[in-house]
Amino acid sequence: MIENAPLPKSKIEVLVVEDDPLLRMDAVDLVEDAGYRTHEAANADEAMQLLAENPSVRVLFTDVEMPGSMNGLELAERVHSRFPEMGIIIVSGHPKISKASLPINVDFFAKPYPVDRFTETLDRVARLTVKRDIGNHAFS
Repeated sequence: MIENAPLPKSKIEVLVVEDDPLLRMDAVDLVEDAGYRTHEAANADEAMQLLAENPSVRVLFTDVEMPGSMNGLELAERVHSRFPEMGIIIVSGHPKISKASLPINVDFFAKPYPVDRFTETLDRVARLTVKRDIGNHAFS
C-alpha cells in the first residue's frame, strides 16, 4: 500500500442517526449515493452501541431531536469526547441551534439541506477525518 494514499470513499464508514425511518432511509441513500458505506441507528443509544461494535466508523451524521437517553447534540458531545478524530455532521428541522451549543469542528445543516452542499461537506469532513487517522497511524 502506498504511504498516505487517499482512502477510497467506499472504504469510509458513516453512521447515520435519525429516528424517523423515512428520513433515515433518505439520509442513508444520500450518503451511499455519495460513495460511502453506512451504518444506521434510530437513536443515540443505538448509535453508541454501533460505534462500540464498529470502530472503523469515521463520520457521525445525526439529527438533533430523537427519543432516548440523549438527543443528537448530546450524542455529538459524547462522540466528540470519546472519539475526537471522528467527523460530525448535525442536522435539524429546528434551525435555531446556536454555534455555542455545537461541539468544536462540527458542521450543522438545517433541514431541508441542499444535497450538493451537504455532499461537499461530507467529502471534506471524511477527508479530514482520514487525514487525522493516518497521522495517528490508525490505518497502518
